[in-house]
Amino acid sequence: MKSTMRPGLTACLSWTVPVERTVPHLLPESPEFAALPQVLATGYLVGVLEWTCIRALAADLDEGEATLGVHIDVSHDAPTPPGGTVTVVAALTAVQGRVLVFDVEARDEAAVISRGTHRRAVIDLQRFTARLQARSTPTGDA
Repeated sequence: MKSTMRPGLTACLSWTVPVERTVPHLLPESPEFAALPQVLATGYLVGVLEWTCIRALAADLDEGEATLGVHIDVSHDAPTPPGGTVTVVAALTAVQGRVLVFDVEARDEAAVISRGTHRRAVIDLQRFTARLQARSTPTGDA
């Protein structure tokens, strides 16, 4: 992490909701989701919030570093139909060691649709990948 990683970093992202990011498409194998209205799914909203935070950090990570989401506490207060534009603002509010805390807010053309906080952890990609591979490799124990 570079020394420039400080509270105050911000990013803004605007994104148009495609039909494929609505509730019926969240888990296609789920008939319960398939029966629900075509509005932006909360799961995809969370992804757009994270994407915005990732963008805020891009210039302040060292080579070989990335961030992963470790906590999300957000509302989803209003529906956004396909074709609606969601604009997210993310602001880094705290650096707690390798954990980064963001305030996030999303709005569409009609209203604020989400507010909350998101935490991301800075990881060493090579080390993380090695740990993941160790967890994914069968040990032969049954």
